[in-house]
Amino acid sequence: MATLAPDSARPPLSQLGSPPSIQTHGGVGANLPPNRGLERALEEAAASGVLNLSSRKLKEFPRTAANHDLTDTVEADLSKNRLTDVPSEVCHLVALETLNLYHNCIRTIPDSVISLQSLTSLNLSRNQLGALPACLCSLPLRVLNASNNKLVSLPESIGQLRSLMELDISCNEITALPRHIGRLRALRELNVRRNLLCVLPEDLADLPLVKFDFSCNKVSTIPVCYRKMKQLQSLQLENNPLQSPPAQICIKGKVHIFKYLSIEACRSEKMPDPLYLPVMERLSLSRPTTCRSKQDSDSGVGSDNGDKRLSATEPSDEDSLSLNVPMSHITEEEGLSKDDSSEHISSLTGTHTHMNTHSHISRVCNSVLSVVLSVTVFMRSHKSLESVDPQFTMRRKMEQLREELELMEQLRDSIESRLKVVLPEDLGSSLMDGVVLCHLANHIRPRSVASIHVPSPAVPKLSMAKCRRNVENFLDACRKIGVPEDKLCLPHHILEEKGLVKVSITVQALVDEASSKHSLLT
Repeated sequence: MATLAPDSARPPLSQLGSPPSIQTHGGVGANLPPNRGLERALEEAAASGVLNLSSRKLKEFPRTAANHDLTDTVEADLSKNRLTDVPSEVCHLVALETLNLYHNCIRTIPDSVISLQSLTSLNLSRNQLGALPACLCSLPLRVLNASNNKLVSLPESIGQLRSLMELDISCNEITALPRHIGRLRALRELNVRRNLLCVLPEDLADLPLVKFDFSCNKVSTIPVCYRKMKQLQSLQLENNPLQSPPAQICIKGKVHIFKYLSIEACRSEKMPDPLYLPVMERLSLSRPTTCRSKQDSDSGVGSDNGDKRLSATEPSDEDSLSLNVPMSHITEEEGLSKDDSSEHISSLTGTHTHMNTHSHISRVCNSVLSVVLSVTVFMRSHKSLESVDPQFTMRRKMEQLREELELMEQLRDSIESRLKVVLPEDLGSSLMDGVVLCHLANHIRPRSVASIHVPSPAVPKLSMAKCRRNVENFLDACRKIGVPEDKLCLPHHILEEKGLVKVSITVQALVDEASSKHSLLT
């Protein structure tokens, strides 16, 4: 049976990882041996420039670090310790490029962090930060991770991080994003998951985002301008009380969401502009009120002389009525100029030679001229009265969307039922490399595609050249099988995911052609 060794045989406390406070440069504790693992880490940092002090239960920066030259350190890992503040010694490492402070107890960031003017990556996740200092926005950061803290807001000066490419502020208590976040022109990934956001800023639509996660918030509406996020590949929005787009659209994925936003944008743009409403009213009011006042003030209205005076001083009833021109008679020629419009309106009003009449008609012409030009612009953008009706436009767009969705589902069913596979939610991205389509062609007619470039574990994504070769081989196979040229899509419809409707028509024609030949053989 094992026995306990006497106290004299036990190793000293310093070898068991004693606190750095007893490792003084002089005095009683100077002769105690240091923690060898810690010393080895400091020696390696001085030699390689990489300081790894992770998972050492440190409450402060090791004091023995002063015995080593760490000025050239470019990477420091102080994660999974018990630090309550960013050590001042770290802020003196001016060559530092990467700093990992994950999983500590840090509550504040000192202003001295501004001296780290080479820092490009900063990990502050899983700490107890209540706010980020404004001085942090003066660093050349490309990656900033401040998730799992107690942040309630971001500094307004965050727009100064012009080189920032990844921003992770998930799992905080942020209620609104700062208005200058739209200035992060290099931002590619934004994670605001599990916060208290109610509104998404429209400025994000101008950023080149590739990944955007705003799940587990309180967002009810996605701005229609987000349809302009052409580079967006991953969109996470679950666990939000979304009303626009509705839930049945959101669960179908990014493609359907963006189509909904495009329809909403068209609907808002087609609504009658209140600017044109007074134009229509002024067109119907042909006789000016000034003429009516003159008529009321003339005492000889009922006499023959009065009639003669009226004919000499104001337009006749026929002339006045001629101002009320139907909209279909308004010219739509591109070369319509102000002078031409003036002559056209002057001929309509039957200008008289009297000086007072001429000045009055000039005023009428100038007022009606602006009306005609406004209506002309309006009519150019709305070639038919049907397009002015928002209900008609929305109905037409919804019918078009319904047809496209039916074609997409038909395309998905045609492929999945024949190849016995389940395609991803984003149908366009799953077809863009041409692999699935080539297999479909070979399923319908074996060996119609002689060679197919497929991804491998080492190279999980095909190059664009190989994708194009697969797509061209698929289209050649369709021609051999007998698909008419007018039903063949173009390569860019598949490669750029911009013509899935045409791809669906091609696949359906391929399936129909194979079915017809099979029925003839049987």
